[in-house]
Amino acid sequence: MPQEFRLEAVKMNGLVDEAFFVDGPVEDVILQLKPALVVKGKEHKTRENPEQKAVESYGGKLLFSSGDVVFTSLDLIRREMASPEQRSIALPKQFMARRKVSAKSLTELLAKFKGLKVVVVGDVIADEYISCDPLGMSEEDPTIVVTPISSKTFIGGAAIVAAHAASLGAQVQFFSVVGDDQTATFCREELSKFAVDHHLLVDDSRPTTLKQRFRSRSKTLLRVSHLAQRSIEEPLQRELVKSVVKACESADLLIFSDFNYGSLPQAVVDHITAAATKKKVKVVADSQSSSQIGDVTRFKNTDLLTPTEREARLALRNTEDGLVIIAEMVCEAANAQSAIVKLGEQGVLLHARSGKTFETDQIPALNSAPQDVAGAGDCMLVASSLALTVGADMWQAGLLGSIAAAIQVGRVGNTPITQAELLHELS
Repeated sequence: MPQEFRLEAVKMNGLVDEAFFVDGPVEDVILQLKPALVVKGKEHKTRENPEQKAVESYGGKLLFSSGDVVFTSLDLIRREMASPEQRSIALPKQFMARRKVSAKSLTELLAKFKGLKVVVVGDVIADEYISCDPLGMSEEDPTIVVTPISSKTFIGGAAIVAAHAASLGAQVQFFSVVGDDQTATFCREELSKFAVDHHLLVDDSRPTTLKQRFRSRSKTLLRVSHLAQRSIEEPLQRELVKSVVKACESADLLIFSDFNYGSLPQAVVDHITAAATKKKVKVVADSQSSSQIGDVTRFKNTDLLTPTEREARLALRNTEDGLVIIAEMVCEAANAQSAIVKLGEQGVLLHARSGKTFETDQIPALNSAPQDVAGAGDCMLVASSLALTVGADMWQAGLLGSIAAAIQVGRVGNTPITQAELLHELS
């Protein structure tokens, strides 16, 4: 094979930063660059290796390896974690025509996000994705055996809600409770990186919530959660309320991001909501009931609630009535102005007050090839809430939230959505 082709093949490897030819003695280049490791093929192990003396002269090491056979492509994993699969996203033309929503009007709304003052309060979560290579089935018991290939951690929960808002142009203050551990340190560093002004109260009796997802070949095999499911103690509750109420004095929008891990006891929610309402701050809330039990209707007097169908039915203890009735009952129970009921692969149901009655419409799922649905609701919550705050109607806000969710599910891992991504879809 011509050496130019070999060089090109090496450069195409995602792990390679630089590749070049060496015309002179290799040991001279080694002494100049001083790499920690020099790797040669296994066939060279029993031969003379002039590089060895050069490597060992400065404490380096010479290895002989022809590579390990790994059936899970690291390049595939990196692509899965990177940019979204935007080719699979399609705007709902019928809905847009029916509700007279244009791409231009949504673009104009996006431009107004910059400088909005947003307060986010809720449960911090760190999401770790562990990509694995499947080895087979255990002989001792019917258990799948895997070996970890790579790991990547993202901020999640209310933390990613705050990061989404900041990434879309808002000035964000974020309040939560964490443990005294390495996960909390990671969350602080990530929040700072995303320009989120964070105020994390420490409770050393609980861990910072960490959720591990073991994945293989684009599928999640197992989730492991490290957490405490109890309310924070009253002294911390008072401190949290005091801080958030002060922040609400100059805020445009308050977002409750509740995962039911104890950061938002009812007394905290009631005090903060009352203070925000008094200052005419828009209030929105999401309360997750995935592996835990929550009640989205406990967030009273809100402008927007965003439950899943299951979360809405759990809150109402109602498994029989139709979706439109369920959405209306949720709004009535919480005295909410509107609701976006998330229906998974079927999209969302939009439900908004219109005078003394409600109007309802539906947007289908916009991404036909989702990679990872975790975090879609967070994206929708933020984009829809910001839109409502700058004057959008429910149909504009719901569509902007749906587009944001479609972008998010097109990649693995919860990373902040940007205005550029939304503008790309609208163009």
